[in-house]
Amino acid sequence: MSTTVVQTAGVMHAGDVCALLGDPPPPFLIEEADAAGRRVYYHLRHEAFVERQGLFERTDLDDRDEDPRTVVLVARDRTGTVTGGVRLGPATAGADIGWWQGGRLVTSGSRVAGVGAALVRAACARAEAAGALRFDATVQLGTQRFFQRLGWDTVRPTTVANAPHVLMRWPIDRIARLAAATKSELGPLLQGIGPAGYVGDDGAPVPGSDLVAACDAILPAMVERDPEWAGWCSVLVNVNDLAAMGAVPVGLLDALGARDAMSAERVLRGLKKASAAYGVPILGGHTQLGVPAALSVTALGRTARPVAGGGGRPGEQLRLTADLGGGWRPGYAGRQWDSTSHRRPAELRRMTAAVGRAQPSAAKDVSMAGVVGTLGMLAEASGCAAVLDVAAVPKPETASMGDWLTCFPGFGMLTTGPRELGAGPAVGALCGELTTGHGVVLRWPDGDVTTALTAGVTGMGAA
Repeated sequence: MSTTVVQTAGVMHAGDVCALLGDPPPPFLIEEADAAGRRVYYHLRHEAFVERQGLFERTDLDDRDEDPRTVVLVARDRTGTVTGGVRLGPATAGADIGWWQGGRLVTSGSRVAGVGAALVRAACARAEAAGALRFDATVQLGTQRFFQRLGWDTVRPTTVANAPHVLMRWPIDRIARLAAATKSELGPLLQGIGPAGYVGDDGAPVPGSDLVAACDAILPAMVERDPEWAGWCSVLVNVNDLAAMGAVPVGLLDALGARDAMSAERVLRGLKKASAAYGVPILGGHTQLGVPAALSVTALGRTARPVAGGGGRPGEQLRLTADLGGGWRPGYAGRQWDSTSHRRPAELRRMTAAVGRAQPSAAKDVSMAGVVGTLGMLAEASGCAAVLDVAAVPKPETASMGDWLTCFPGFGMLTTGPRELGAGPAVGALCGELTTGHGVVLRWPDGDVTTALTAGVTGMGAA
C-alpha cells in the first residue's frame, strides 16, 4: 500500500518523517496547490474532460474556479510533477454555512497506485477541517463504485454537462460523536433522579418553594490550565442553567480543591469577578488545599413559573438566541467561545433574564454538547424530533459552522415558540421546528436534510 502525506505549512515533510523512521520516501504527496500547481491541474482537467471525454465543448472552467474560497489539492510524485488534483469549497455564495462540494477529480494516468483515492481522502479531511457538516460531490456513473469503496453514500441520480452522474455525500459524524462523548451514558446513570416534568433539565425546582437549584462542575484539567477562566465559567454555566428555567439567581456556593493557596486564589479571582458581573453573591462553600484541582458551584434562583426544557411540542418553531460578540478563548479555539468576559454587567443580566420575561414553552441553554446536541436534548425531553435550518442559525463571522454548532458559545439559548427573547446584545432567529419522531436533522437551502442525531441524546427519554 502506498504512503500518503498531506503537506501543510509548518508541518514536517514526508521525506523528513521517512528519514527518521527509516522508511522509503512515499511515491507521492498531497498538498494545497500554488499558482503553478493550479495551472497544471487545469491543464489535466482540460485534457480529461474536454479533449478525451468531450463533457465540455471548449473549457471545463466555471465560476467555482474563480471563487477565492475554492481550495485545490494536488498530488506530486517524487520528482515534484503534478499527477492529479481535486477542487473543493463552499457550495453557496456569500457566507460559508458548512456545506461544501468537491469535484473535478482528475489524475494524469500515472502508474503510481492510489493517487485518486488519496486525493479524495485528503479532500474529505480538508472539508471537515474547514468546519463543513455536509460534503457532496457529483461523480460519473463509472466512478460511483470507487467512491462507495471509500465510504461515500449515494444520494440520487443527477445530470452534469448533459451526462448522467450521481450525487454522493461523505458522511460527517462530528455532531453525533460529540453528543455520544458528552451525554450518551447519562440515561442509565440518572434514572429516577429529578422531579417529574423536569427530567434532563440543568436546574431543578425545589419542592414546596419558588427556588430553583443548579450545580455544575468544571473539568479538572481546565482548573489546572486556566484557573481564573475556570472560576469565571463556574459562575457562567450555573447562571445560564438558572436563566434557561426563567429563574433570577440569588446566591452561589462553591466547592474548591487546589494544590496550594496560590492556585486557589487564582480560581477564586475569576469566580469573584463573575459573581460581581452577574450580580449574584457567593454565599459560602468549601475550600480544600493540598489536593488535586477540582471546582464545582451550586446556584440558587427564584421563579414562580419555571420553564422546562421538555415543554416543547411537535409543530412549534425553534429559536436560537446567542451572543455573537467576543471570540475564541485562547487555548480553546473551536471549542469555547468567550462572549461574556468583556460584557458590561447590565448586558449580562439582560441576557440571563430574557427567558423569565418571555416565558417560552421550552428553553435550554447551549451546553458542552453544542447547539445541535443541546437541541437533541430539548427534543428528547419534549418527546419529539427537531429540524434545524442551518442557513438561519445566528453565527459569528469568524467561526465555521461546524465549530459553532459543536462549541460552548458563552451565552446561547434554544427556545420554542415564535416569541423573541429580547436578550440584546444577544441576537435571535427562528431556525427550525419540532416534529414527530426522534433525533435531529439539518435542513439545507436546497431542501436536502442530513441526519445529525438519530435518536435521543441522553437516553433519559421524555420529561
